[in-house]
Amino acid sequence: MIHNQPDKLVKGVAYHGNRILRHVETDLRDIVNHHFNLVVHMFSHTDWDRHRSIMKEIIQMTEGHGLDVWVDNWGLGGPPGDKSHFLAYYPDSHQVYSDGSVDPVRACLNSPHFRSFTKEWIDVVRDIGGKSIFWDEPHLAAKSMENGKPKVFTCACERCKGMFRERYGYDMPAELDDKVEEFRIWSVVDYFREVTEHSRSKQMENIVCVMLGGSYGINLDSIEAICGLDTLQNIGSDPYWLGKKDVHPYDFVYESTKRNLDVCRKFGKDHNIWIQGYATPSGREEEIIWATDAAYDAGARNILVWGFRGSESNDYRAKSPDMAWNAIGEAMRRITDRHHDGIRRSRLERIK
Repeated sequence: MIHNQPDKLVKGVAYHGNRILRHVETDLRDIVNHHFNLVVHMFSHTDWDRHRSIMKEIIQMTEGHGLDVWVDNWGLGGPPGDKSHFLAYYPDSHQVYSDGSVDPVRACLNSPHFRSFTKEWIDVVRDIGGKSIFWDEPHLAAKSMENGKPKVFTCACERCKGMFRERYGYDMPAELDDKVEEFRIWSVVDYFREVTEHSRSKQMENIVCVMLGGSYGINLDSIEAICGLDTLQNIGSDPYWLGKKDVHPYDFVYESTKRNLDVCRKFGKDHNIWIQGYATPSGREEEIIWATDAAYDAGARNILVWGFRGSESNDYRAKSPDMAWNAIGEAMRRITDRHHDGIRRSRLERIK
């Protein structure tokens, strides 16, 4: 597995929106030419139902080009990614907000049906040739933020309320407090614990990316709870800067990467840091280069970009996909050259 190759600079890109094999072949060559050595492939519920054999071929094609593969649980339990089709079969497994409203597209992580469904998905991923699972930003939803904390949060379904009462000895309050925040973190971590134990039993690598921000049930300050799981080998985050006020992409990515790496070192975990290549306004493409430099300067050696050609196949694509993709390729080239130069200098010093 890639984390056993200490000198390797892992450069990955997310790829989705296409299942036509002749176009995949062209795109894979383009990915190689832009200095990547890893592709993160989505494997959604729709892919499971409609593209299972096609995805097996896509994984084989990707590996045939010398590229490593991570398989993403895209939309399995809802955003990020597709809406959860699972909920059509188990309507009692929705996340529920503290005000009693139901989230229409997100599955409750404490639902035993959803956990069983996730394990079935893992089995299918193994069957199509997946060796490494990328757990993509699983989170609990929230809204009505105030001072960085949600006023309305999930999950407050009857199941979660009962579990909260059992753990703390009183009813879950309607307003976020320390115990509710603790329970939300526990829910995310316990879901990870169960499903990653299953994938590890299949000799699969487990990688997770955690969303930044207090509304998601877990953030970099509480990432230690996830790092304590021995079933997860690689813990990362996505310090996306666009849309944030008063931040410089280099500074923001550098500081966020340092914090992520400090926790990973503490627990002996590998890392993954994501660079924002989507939603890039015209004229700001060079920020992708600055951010990639920042992640490398902070010590990251597993650096990935969302996504292929500035996520051209999505409504949230870069405004000028050609320019964004050019900047992404230049960013990967720069850190590749720096990495090779660093290895060469290090070996020369050892020889002397």
